[in-house]
Amino acid sequence: MSKILKLGLPKGSLQESTLKLFRKAGYHITVSSRSYYPSFDDAEIESMLIRAQEMARYVEDGILDCGLTGYDWILEQDADVHEVAELNYAKEGLRPVRWVIAVPNDSNIKSVKDLNGKRIATELVGFTKRYLKSKGVKAAVDFSWGATEVKPPHLADAIVELTETGTSLKANNLRIVETILQSSTRFIANKKAWHERWKRQKMANIVMLLKGALAAEEKVGLKMNVPKKSLKRVMSLLPAMHSPTISQLSDEDWYAIDVVIDEMIARDLTPMLKMAGASGIVEYQLNKVIP
Repeated sequence: MSKILKLGLPKGSLQESTLKLFRKAGYHITVSSRSYYPSFDDAEIESMLIRAQEMARYVEDGILDCGLTGYDWILEQDADVHEVAELNYAKEGLRPVRWVIAVPNDSNIKSVKDLNGKRIATELVGFTKRYLKSKGVKAAVDFSWGATEVKPPHLADAIVELTETGTSLKANNLRIVETILQSSTRFIANKKAWHERWKRQKMANIVMLLKGALAAEEKVGLKMNVPKKSLKRVMSLLPAMHSPTISQLSDEDWYAIDVVIDEMIARDLTPMLKMAGASGIVEYQLNKVIP
């Protein structure tokens, strides 16, 4: 009987970014528009699309061996799972997201203490209640089924909402009072499954490849040819992860250099390398960077 790892993938806002990350990590995934069961090119993985809000509960109960969800939803469900790794990606980028208390711009609420006796709408009900209790604040916290930003001031005095950039809040004339939680994507495992040797190694391998794909997101490779007389000057410009790879060409007066750098500096660095004597400069994208 073949060994199988039951993997939960988040359906909803994280779905596309998660599938993209897995594909960059080397997994070929096919998702039918009407199916909740993505097909992997790895026969040892069975996957299912589950809302991130529910993922931790199914992993805790052992219905899934492992899955990807937000740290916020692990806390919301108070789930007893093993956290294998933090993966810093979200719907729109590679930064953590925030749950914030937000109120209308003209609201008299200036701090958490001002929420005493007020009504709050949010999808993160359990954590919000615990947070307010820790601050000594008594407020009514209602579950919001969506479109939370439009509820103040008529349906709620304040909201607790997820934001990456704050753009949507500003567009709805809301201002942030306080950040109550910072969250990122986590790879979690059922505790029993984590203690099974084969499953643990399988999960560790997946996480290594996902982390490598994430590390490659903000980096590029540079290849170039450099004459011997310019080598020292070119090398002084290269902020390599470790050390650049240097190979002597058939012409003993020339070297080939291969290096991995942060993508954000490549634009400014390339002209400097050219002026320093490098030629034949090639910039290329990376799929994975494994330390």
